[in-house]
Amino acid sequence: MLEISRPFKILGLQQIAVGGADKNALKEFWVGLLGISQIGHFVSESENVDEDICQLGSGDFAVEVDLMQPLDAQRRPRVDNPALNHIGLWVDDLGAAYEWLQTQGLRFTPGGIRKGAAGFDVCFVHPKGNDLFPRSAEGVLVELVQAPQRVIDAYASESV
Repeated sequence: MLEISRPFKILGLQQIAVGGADKNALKEFWVGLLGISQIGHFVSESENVDEDICQLGSGDFAVEVDLMQPLDAQRRPRVDNPALNHIGLWVDDLGAAYEWLQTQGLRFTPGGIRKGAAGFDVCFVHPKGNDLFPRSAEGVLVELVQAPQRVIDAYASESV
């Protein structure tokens, strides 16, 4: 594969999002059995989601684990199907990544860059391509998350 010059850098894993019909069952496993901490809660009618925000690790390298259930199981999007709903990746320049990746034929979900559940700007790479944007994440929903400066600095100073 050819080395490509990109105007952005993917820094690391920001989150995983797991969905189920009942997030309390997910919480029993992740919080109750595994012992990770719940740090927040988020509800969005437009995204059809009720989620508990949990965290693995600490500091700038902590990984968010979102436990999600749909507000209405008859509506889309269905945050519980597939059960591993999406992964989130820290990016150092979300705007540059969004623009450049589109020029490479990558498809994004509707909505563009917007504020995410944890308060960071985000956008989602579509799991499937189409005629206009043939490139995709090949079946996986990927969230690109604008890293705050402290996270950018932490990744720059560590060899992770």
